[in-house]
Amino acid sequence: MSRAYNIAVVGATGAVGEEIFRILEEQQFPVGEILPLSSARGAGTEIECCGRRFVTEELTETVFEGRDIDIAFFSAGGSVSARYAPYAVEAGTVVIDNTSHFRMDPKVPLVVPEINPEDIELWRETGIIANPNCSTIQMVLALKPLYDLYGGIKRVDVSTYQATSGAGKSGMEELVRQMQDFFAFKLDESEHSAFLHQIALNVIPQIDSPQPNGYTREEMKMVNETNKIMHADIAVSATCVRVPVLRSHSESVTVTFDENVEVDVEKVRLALSEFPDVEVQDDLEHGIYPMPITATDSDITYVGRIRRDIFAPNILHMWVVADQLRVGAATNAVRIAQKWIEMEEV
Repeated sequence: MSRAYNIAVVGATGAVGEEIFRILEEQQFPVGEILPLSSARGAGTEIECCGRRFVTEELTETVFEGRDIDIAFFSAGGSVSARYAPYAVEAGTVVIDNTSHFRMDPKVPLVVPEINPEDIELWRETGIIANPNCSTIQMVLALKPLYDLYGGIKRVDVSTYQATSGAGKSGMEELVRQMQDFFAFKLDESEHSAFLHQIALNVIPQIDSPQPNGYTREEMKMVNETNKIMHADIAVSATCVRVPVLRSHSESVTVTFDENVEVDVEKVRLALSEFPDVEVQDDLEHGIYPMPITATDSDITYVGRIRRDIFAPNILHMWVVADQLRVGAATNAVRIAQKWIEMEEV
């Protein structure tokens, strides 16, 4: 990388925004100036990144004008991206959007760099690159090497066990507060606002709004985004569940291949282990498998409990875990930016 790039982070004081700053520093990203942006309430907050301090400014329609911002990470909600991303693009900035607003726009590339980096070049049409849903990212990272190994995938059934980090700081804080209330013997008095129901000591089989087909919006994101990223036509069915875990999502994934495929578990392990940013942890006898507590603060997607179905040789089961704030959001966004720079500097 031959020069420094000026960066803006929209949602700078949120959970994903904070991770973006951490990853930019860890990756020694070629940062020039940094413009942290937030709502009026967060303006004035100091952000530290790459050994320097920056003061958060309020996001407005004119804040990008004359600032020479190369890349803007948007992580403040779909309505914010819908309103303000066009102003960033108009100012000559490439937007990497972490929300769901642009993901299924046919003109906007939806990218996991390890899978479809070539799609990044489509950014010129709109100036925007979309970051997929957190649960989709870790699942497709595990699916892609299997898709290549067996020449396609017929169907995927997935149940997610999604941490409270998926709802941002407010979700994590609500779990902590409710657990504190539990140990103080006053959980029945504890309020909830981040989730529809009490999350402490509970699981909630609904994430996002119900859809007419009986699925939720979160579940349909996994269905639609998987096929857009992989340029495939895979039947996907998802059940998304919120669990009382602070951070890192887990998924139980069942993959059905064509009828003539006989799954070879050792070949599957090898294909997964050789794929970028994927690691196999699969030794059931010794209690080795991915867990949220071990995946947190990592940029790796972990896969374990790999086994062939006992009734159908063309079906594979596996367990996939990744840090939602990093792999599922901030890390993928920074990887997109890195790949975009590589393409631009060629």
